[in-house]
Amino acid sequence: MHHTTRRSLLKALSGAGALAATGFSASRAFAAARFTPDAKSALIVVDVQNCFVTGGTLPVKDGEAVVPVINKLAASFQNIVVTQDWHTPGHASFASTYPGKKPFETTKLSYGTQVLWPDHCVQGTADADLHKDLKLPTAQIIIRKGFHKEMDSYSAIEEADHKTATGLAGYLKARGIKTLYVTGLATDFCVAWTAMDARKAGFNVYVIEDATRAIDLNGSLAAAWKQMTAKGVKRIQASDIVS
Repeated sequence: MHHTTRRSLLKALSGAGALAATGFSASRAFAAARFTPDAKSALIVVDVQNCFVTGGTLPVKDGEAVVPVINKLAASFQNIVVTQDWHTPGHASFASTYPGKKPFETTKLSYGTQVLWPDHCVQGTADADLHKDLKLPTAQIIIRKGFHKEMDSYSAIEEADHKTATGLAGYLKARGIKTLYVTGLATDFCVAWTAMDARKAGFNVYVIEDATRAIDLNGSLAAAWKQMTAKGVKRIQASDIVS
């Protein structure tokens, strides 16, 4: 089922269009309660890097708008984890690696369909740096992902082959953390896949919608929310967190 949902999201990207609005709107039903993060909770800040904001190599529309929201949320959490896309030059997910291919087309790799992106978040470049206004002084660990040249990694939990662990789930479990609140960029890719893989790993998972922004290719945002909801990921707002 895990592989099937990923394939259906990629199908949406390659032109299948938006999924039914009912699946999208139904996931809004999870914002009735208020949440108080405790010692067994962690804020996950996904890929808030220069490459994904205005002026970056793969900008997400209004991506930088998540920064003040995340900074405010951080005050409510004892545990914070930051992720960082960290690609090699000539990475398998870059369109420039394949003669004749353009960004946002797809190719087949050993683990399935791969969306091809502009070169972005190359290791050691300013483009890969965390956004300068991100203020997370209590963040305890940075998980870098996508550093295997032949394999992409949207998820902070496991690589795109759905087998290779990043080590984050083990770290969180060793710390006794059971509930994750996921924020960052982009909602329909790295945030969604992190959230779904975290559910697969046994965590309670909330995505804080207004602390994320999406790329939204051919209905990918609606598809992602539908799939996250089906996996048990709950959708809330920053105002639902008790500060």
